[in-house]
Amino acid sequence: MSAPSYASGTAETPLLGDTIGGNLDRTVAAYPDREALVDKPSGRRWTYRELGAAVDALATGLAARGIGKGDRVGIWAPNCAEWFLVQYATAKIGAILVNINPAYRTSELEYVLRQAGVRMLVSAAEFKTSDYVAMIEEVRPNLADLAQVLVLGSPEWDEVARTAIDADRLAGVAAELSIDDPINIQYTSGTTGFPKGATLSHHNILNNGFFVGELCGYTEQDRICVPVPFYHCFGMVMGNLASTSHGAAVIIPAPAFDPAATLAAVESERCTSLYGVPTMFIAMLTELDSATPDLSSLRTGIMAGSPCPVEVMKRVIDRMGMHEVCICYGMTETSPVSTQTRRDDGIDRRTATVGRVGPHLEVKIVDPATGLTVPRGAPGELCTRGYSVMLGYWNDQAKTSEAIDTARWMHTGDIGVMDDDGYLAITGRIKDMVIRGGENVYPREIEEFLYTHPDILDAQVIGVPDSKYGEELMVWVRMREGATPLDADAIREFCAGKLAHFKIPRYVHVVEEFPMTVTGKIRKAEMRELSRELLGLPADD
Repeated sequence: MSAPSYASGTAETPLLGDTIGGNLDRTVAAYPDREALVDKPSGRRWTYRELGAAVDALATGLAARGIGKGDRVGIWAPNCAEWFLVQYATAKIGAILVNINPAYRTSELEYVLRQAGVRMLVSAAEFKTSDYVAMIEEVRPNLADLAQVLVLGSPEWDEVARTAIDADRLAGVAAELSIDDPINIQYTSGTTGFPKGATLSHHNILNNGFFVGELCGYTEQDRICVPVPFYHCFGMVMGNLASTSHGAAVIIPAPAFDPAATLAAVESERCTSLYGVPTMFIAMLTELDSATPDLSSLRTGIMAGSPCPVEVMKRVIDRMGMHEVCICYGMTETSPVSTQTRRDDGIDRRTATVGRVGPHLEVKIVDPATGLTVPRGAPGELCTRGYSVMLGYWNDQAKTSEAIDTARWMHTGDIGVMDDDGYLAITGRIKDMVIRGGENVYPREIEEFLYTHPDILDAQVIGVPDSKYGEELMVWVRMREGATPLDADAIREFCAGKLAHFKIPRYVHVVEEFPMTVTGKIRKAEMRELSRELLGLPADD
């Protein structure tokens, strides 16, 4: 009889019992002269001693402005040193940092500020084509809780950021903080309706960042290039907190992802680790076709955020020298990482799975219909439990109860399979699964096969309505430069004899880019709607 699809993560290293501010103080004391933060666009650098002083000055300034434990402080800016400082300064005084997506427009901004009850908003003046100041002025009359706005670079910001440190005041505040206090609200990028605010504690995100770093083998010698957004867990937890909990350095290559700037930062700063979602690594690999930066300092990194194509992973290892690169899997609500490949895993493990359960965590695969744990090798919904599971959705107990069951298992909505050794493969989202003529079809399997086509750069498979089969398969493809666009006949010929007939896409749509979120996740819901229009099919109900 097959073992159940359940695994728990053991560890010799215990969970950290620090607050985020307390942990930073430990690192400052241990590595005062090591470099902590490099902001490449502005040319500024901080050692840990300098970083600690800058965080304490800003924390004192925020406290002097009346911000204290439990107050919500919004941060609306692209990646920059100030974002980093606000993250740690708010944690020092127990204020709850509310991450705001730089791509938000006024309706989304107003919703988040109101839903979280933000009291102070720290904002960039502008970013790309967005005039943040004008957008804030537009929504501010509708927000009774928003008492203060600090614009980065303004005299008011400079005054707060350079306040004389009141060590006694900060020590008094620290004594009143608990590791289980809410410290961060992150709004999930839902595809329908307004996003939900996952509420996370010191204990949630500090430990997750620490153990992700442990599995990457981080020490104070590491230099981590972080081109992924700080407003997302990938940047602020797996990047910033993994770094500061180990005495490593964070390198900010650009305000937003730029493949050339990222590779240049790796070269000039001798980065040992590089982060990205698959689309970012695809862009960097394309950049390497015409550029030859020295990437010899790289040994590791993390590819996460969406399913990682096997062929892309292999090219990252071969062309970028990231021989210890890890795959991480998780979600905002779990701080975020639940599973991770290990540095000594073989190439098959690190290209075909999302690794094993992390230290001090539990995972299981259940039948979505019954909730019962399935045997190993059988697909089902992945659930996770442990220190990483969020406190809940901010001011929304109903949605919290839908996501976290009475035994504190977080239901991810992802379809996974656990093998006999406890390694997990994610085959897709439950909502993305296509049921064609009674057959369950997982798009990930087809996408992985199509990546082996020499002319295909990227492929995304979706289901569209069909009167005969219920749903039919459609693939959107991005072609390599100079390649002849593929049509349905060419795809059918390539798949014939290698995929079951019901897995071969009927429709093909060649595009330059996929609809994506700012974090690089593919928006399949938008693709389905656009595909219905392209094919003249009825709209989704």
